[in-house]
Amino acid sequence: MEAIVYEEFGGPEVLRHTAGAAVPEPGPGEVRVKVAAVGVNPVDWKRRYGWVEEFYPTTFPAVPGLEFAGTVDRLGQGVTGLAVGDEVLGWTKTGAYAEYAIADIIVPKPAGLSWETAASLPVAGETAQRVLDLLGVRAGETLFLHGAAGVVGSVGVQLAVAAGVTVVGSASESNHAYLRELGAIPVAYGEGLADRVRAAAPDGVDAVFDAAGHGVLPVAIELLGGGGPGGEAAAKERKERKERIVTIADVEAEKYGIVFSGSLGDPEAVRAGLTAHARGAAAGTLAVRLADTLPLKEAARVQELSESGHVRGKLILIP
Repeated sequence: MEAIVYEEFGGPEVLRHTAGAAVPEPGPGEVRVKVAAVGVNPVDWKRRYGWVEEFYPTTFPAVPGLEFAGTVDRLGQGVTGLAVGDEVLGWTKTGAYAEYAIADIIVPKPAGLSWETAASLPVAGETAQRVLDLLGVRAGETLFLHGAAGVVGSVGVQLAVAAGVTVVGSASESNHAYLRELGAIPVAYGEGLADRVRAAAPDGVDAVFDAAGHGVLPVAIELLGGGGPGGEAAAKERKERKERIVTIADVEAEKYGIVFSGSLGDPEAVRAGLTAHARGAAAGTLAVRLADTLPLKEAARVQELSESGHVRGKLILIP
């Protein structure tokens, strides 16, 4: 089968396109899917570098990619509720940059939802929902979302706004109109960020979702009043405030006493969330901005584009 394979950590040059990869076989409780579209994520190239082994350990030879949309091709032993030919989206266990992939966390693709949009939903939707749940944001509260115009950030904005949360989102100025369309109050990146957030949310922020990294955690702590001296009571209050900061992008989170969230949640909750997000996307109430769609053989170039940080929206590969 066609696939992208790498056998060592490194730059995009370690990715090899092959037409002779072995077709995987589903085990008990698994299905094999003929992949129609693959969602590209920053974690793909971070895994290629070997930077996230704690969360996603690698066995070589490896096929990149976490999320896909496609058609059920074969059922493993004990699988019920699915049939060969069903259109699905979800998470792969064997790598999505391939013609066929094995999966056990999948949901039906709603009729009318494009393959490209379907493949854009699993990672962004699950990540955004997981962080919002960890933060416990509620209607009437204010959330600062750093990196709000990215794919995960923009889904997070939409989910939070739909829940009645006021969202202040940081992004480059060229993306401010986009954030306003999503219902967020945009602020610019860079020096003076804390002051701009305070101006946008004069009553303060209740929680911080860091979807971009780039050293924003000290600003997040400042915004929540987590610094300064004091006794045991003050230290306890600072700790509680820091619990309302979650990052998915800054590997130095532990140094600041901040939660780094990088692992999938409970599978049943993941399925339920993905089902809801797919239905929302099909109904037009949840949007993912698509940047470009390219053939699978262009995977190395696509990962370079993702790593550059200058792409607006989701990159999709087609086997």
